Amino acid sequence: MSFENSRRLRERAHQLVPGGAHTYAKGDDQYPLEAPGFIARGAGSHVWDVDGNEFIEYGAGLRSVTLGHGFAPVVEAALRAMRDGTNFVRPAAIEVEAAERFLSLLPGAEMVKFAKNGSDVTTAAVKLARAWTGRDLVAIPAEHPFFSTDDWFIGTSPMDAGIPRAVSELTLRFHYNDLGSLEALFAAYPGRIACVMMEAATAVEPRPGFLQAVIDLVHAHGALFVLDEMITGFRWHLGGAQTHYGIRPDLSTFGKAMANGFALSALVGRREVMELGGLRTARDRVFLLSTTHGAETHALAACMATIEAYQRHEVIAHLRRTGEALREGIQAAVERLGLGQAFQVMGHPANLVFATHDASLAPSQPFRTLFLQETIARGLLMPSLVVNLGHGEEEVRRTIDGVSGALEVYRRALDEGIERHLVGRPVQPVFRRRV
Repeated sequence: MSFENSRRLRERAHQLVPGGAHTYAKGDDQYPLEAPGFIARGAGSHVWDVDGNEFIEYGAGLRSVTLGHGFAPVVEAALRAMRDGTNFVRPAAIEVEAAERFLSLLPGAEMVKFAKNGSDVTTAAVKLARAWTGRDLVAIPAEHPFFSTDDWFIGTSPMDAGIPRAVSELTLRFHYNDLGSLEALFAAYPGRIACVMMEAATAVEPRPGFLQAVIDLVHAHGALFVLDEMITGFRWHLGGAQTHYGIRPDLSTFGKAMANGFALSALVGRREVMELGGLRTARDRVFLLSTTHGAETHALAACMATIEAYQRHEVIAHLRRTGEALREGIQAAVERLGLGQAFQVMGHPANLVFATHDASLAPSQPFRTLFLQETIARGLLMPSLVVNLGHGEEEVRRTIDGVSGALEVYRRALDEGIERHLVGRPVQPVFRRRV
């Protein structure tokens, strides 16, 4: 498998773009040395790189493409909207239609504001919560990896260069599935926490009653509960994790899969809170979201076509069924090779991830690199095991076969030493202080 065109493009990209990519998770440091550097096109669950190599792809568009690349009904809906213009000096009628359609999925959500990126809407939620409560502090779970590119969150990460300490100190951390740790924060900062923001679940499910207990605790202390549905929305349930788990957040944020990869995100919530950013409030107004491109017609058309496709094709059931089949097949290979806890598949069936460990069962980036290297060599591009509608029985079968072959190399590397099998440097975590 040749990657010559990717290598040539890589050198040009690093001269023009910091890091060589516009998203850290797509960077060269996240993939082995022998890997496709640039994608030319995609169809369903398959992609072709600039060297003509074909791969079955997982985690498409950082989990944003749930219907598959180039899904015709969504593309056609976006194209029809584009032909009539994408952006005007006043709102387009489709903005009302899309708002009604999206809100109809979410019991308890009364208003919506569209934007382009997840960070736009999570930061807007924080701003609303601060204005509503008159407080400054935000609490997030230490175990949840990402909420925003903005200072209030990135200031809590190892990549905090350029962010004032005064800003970083406004964000507090508690532990997911540990109500006592959140109670301790409210006790330590009485009357100062504006909101708790969290995902309903990541690779770990909430303990029975945990989510509602968090909401009750947050409300008892006069704060707001913000649910980040960037990943869970359109994967756990078309109505989000809030519908799946039967909870009612004050505010929630969506993005990624809501338009099958078109740039669109949403902040939704209770009317009285959302109206702080509107024209019908007696309180001091919040400059909420005012984006030039937030309500582009083609993205809203794509969103509505995506919702229709979910309802027509039973996408949620497909994602769950396909993910379960993938997990079962890979787990069988793990057991056959006696890998035990060295290689683990975790998470919701529609959002599976894997964990790699060395012979001492310590988390290992070199072994992650080896697994990626070997799956790429077998025609699989899979930084995660996140499926979409384009993954059918044949893709799952080929993936299980390819992963089984990769895990055979993994087994030998555990026994013989990874240096005998790994080509080049290991991948690195996105969040690290130094290159």
